[in-house]
Amino acid sequence: MRILGIPGSLRQGSHNRALLVAASELAPPSATVEVVGLQGIPLYDGDLEAAQGLPPAVAALKDRIAASDALLLATPEYNSSLPGVLKNAMDWLSRPASDIPRVFGNRPLGLIGATPGPRATQLAQAAWLPVFRTLGLRLWTGGQLNVSGAGKVFDASGALIDPDLRERLAKYLAGFAAFVERG
Repeated sequence: MRILGIPGSLRQGSHNRALLVAASELAPPSATVEVVGLQGIPLYDGDLEAAQGLPPAVAALKDRIAASDALLLATPEYNSSLPGVLKNAMDWLSRPASDIPRVFGNRPLGLIGATPGPRATQLAQAAWLPVFRTLGLRLWTGGQLNVSGAGKVFDASGALIDPDLRERLAKYLAGFAAFVERG
């Protein structure tokens, strides 16, 4: 099973990118997690879309999502809500609307997140729900993973060093993979 992991931050040193890299290492044997960033996706502009069509980075990401078995989004929490970078990408990825079924329709989705703050990413994860319903994604709700104090669970190179979080992440991934396999 091929799971496409997308971090909701552009930073190379992002805790959410690091969380997805750890997920790729802890995925069950039946699954692989491929981490892909959002670099090269411009701010959504309907005039740009009308004049030039989809930017190449958007078209390529749409094809990668469509070829995957599932999505795993790692969302930061900015100002008690979802991150603009990832929301902007989702807006581009939903264009044209006629392509939503190919890219998102009934695709299994896992949602995780990490933040250095004390409240984890619960508000950001909740803010995503209307977007996922609109796009027809099938969110796995059998497990939850949101990380607070992310600066303490990753080392300077971005490796996940907290054994309890490693165990929680592995358990989350096993449950999510089973959900994807059930269809």
